[in-house]
Amino acid sequence: MGKYIELTPANFEEVTNSGVSMVDFWAPWCGPCRMIAPVIDELAADFDGKANICKVNTDEEQDLAVKFGVRSIPTIIFMKDGEVVDTMVGASSKQAFTDKINSLL
Repeated sequence: MGKYIELTPANFEEVTNSGVSMVDFWAPWCGPCRMIAPVIDELAADFDGKANICKVNTDEEQDLAVKFGVRSIPTIIFMKDGEVVDTMVGASSKQAFTDKINSLL
């Protein structure tokens, strides 16, 4: 079963530079972030081997949040081969995330 990938400055580029990646910028104190956490877990299982489902704890990795211009959380960025191709801000449905990932695969 797939599990999401916790991103840090040390592994960010390596994980996201090829293929499709969904990166959830979140924080433990954020209600909407906690609300979509089970969805992120499900997506990691659904897309295991097809896309990278990742999370960045903005409390611990503020530099990454700044680098990607994250101003509110949750912010979900979609990357293809290391380039940001789309961004969603706020909680959304599993179907919305699934549709976006599938459109990039």
